[in-house]
Amino acid sequence: MVITVAFVLGLLCGSFTNVLVARIPAGEEWVRTPSHCPECRAELAWYDNIPVLSWLWLRRRCRSCHRPISARYPLVELLVAVLFATVAAKFGVSVLAFAMAYLAVISVALAAIDLEYMRLPNALTLPAYPVLVVFIVIEAWVTGEWWMVVRALIGAMSLGAFYLLFWLIYPKGMGFGDVKTAGMLGLMLGAVSWSALVVGAISGPLIGGVVGVVVIVRTRKARGVRIPYGPWLLAGAWLGILAGDWIGSSYLSLTVGT
Repeated sequence: MVITVAFVLGLLCGSFTNVLVARIPAGEEWVRTPSHCPECRAELAWYDNIPVLSWLWLRRRCRSCHRPISARYPLVELLVAVLFATVAAKFGVSVLAFAMAYLAVISVALAAIDLEYMRLPNALTLPAYPVLVVFIVIEAWVTGEWWMVVRALIGAMSLGAFYLLFWLIYPKGMGFGDVKTAGMLGLMLGAVSWSALVVGAISGPLIGGVVGVVVIVRTRKARGVRIPYGPWLLAGAWLGILAGDWIGSSYLSLTVGT
C-alpha cells in the first residue's frame, strides 16, 4: 500500500516536475500561473492535466492547437513515480524518505533541463542545500543517529571539492552547475551511508565516461561534441542511494571474503 501510494504521489509530483522543466529555463513564473500549452498558451483543463493518461487520451497532441506534445512529459512523470516507489520500498515512511522524494523531483528536473538546455539552474540546485540539511537534521533528531549529519557534511564537501578542483583545472570540461549539483548530491549520499557516498561518487564519472564513448563512436567525432554531464552525475548518485550498500557489501565479499 505504501509503495502504491508513493507511486501515485510520484505521478502527481512528476506533473509538477514538468512545470519546473518547462518554465525555469524560460524564466517564467512557476508557482501561481495555471498549466498551459507551451505553444498556443491555452490554459489546460483539469482533465487534460492527468499524469500520463491525458497524454495518451489526447493522442499526444494539444486539444487547442493540435501540436504534438513531447514524450518527455509522460517520461518525466513515470520516472519520478518510479523513484518515489523505489524510495518507499527501501526507506519506508521516514523523514529521510521525504528528503529522497524532494531530491527525486529536483534530480529529474535538473536532468531534463540539462539534456535540453545544457544548464543546471541555480533556482533548483541552491535551495536544495538548506532544504536537504533541514530534512537530514530532523531525521538525525528522530533516530538519534547524529553521525548522519557529519557524513552528510563530509559528503557535500568532498564531492563538491572534487568537482570544484576539476572545474578549476579544466573549466571547459564541465559547467559550474555540475559543481553545485555534486555538493547537493554529496549531502544526501553521505546521509545514507559511507557505501552510498563512495558508490555514488564513482558511478557518476563511470556512467558519464561510457556515455561519452558511445556518443563519440556514434558521431565519429572526438572533438566539438558537447555532452551534458549532469544527468549522468545524477544517475550515479541515485545508484549510490538505492544500491550503494548492496554494491559495497558485495564488493567486500568478493575481495576480502567478509
